[in-house]
Amino acid sequence: MTNEGLFALILLPALGCGLIAGAFFAFSVFVMRALRDLPTAQGIAAMRSINVAVINPWFMGALFGTAALCVVGIVQAARDLADAGAGLLLTGSLLYLILTVGVTVAFNVPLNDRLAGIDPASAEAPATWADYVTRWSCWNHVRAAGALAASGAFIVALAQHAGAAGGVF
Repeated sequence: MTNEGLFALILLPALGCGLIAGAFFAFSVFVMRALRDLPTAQGIAAMRSINVAVINPWFMGALFGTAALCVVGIVQAARDLADAGAGLLLTGSLLYLILTVGVTVAFNVPLNDRLAGIDPASAEAPATWADYVTRWSCWNHVRAAGALAASGAFIVALAQHAGAAGGVF
């Protein structure tokens, strides 16, 4: 792979991971807290609306486009493990795929699906909502931290590769 191609293969997922980390960070720091403080029916309605609105080309493109770049990064790193930055390219890719995408698919989406089936006016809704907010937020913290750690690994991989290439790509 050319230096420019490798540069793009490291830079683009670094940016994508940072973007996704920021979105998940916002949910962890203030969005879920604000929703938690709403009356149960309003909190459930707001989160359901968010869960529908998030299915759009911009967010899905960033989330899964970054994942696709990480898959390509794993292949590239495996092809040339001796290359400067290859270990961190592999590490960043795995962090993102496992801790961000994997956690999303295994934990956050099923919680969202369960929330979609709750009657907000039911007697069990307050307990269900409180449990949802706690569990969803916990897994969201993992997603945010995973994406941020992946972004950091990609940034260090860029620096290592640039150093090995004499400071230029």
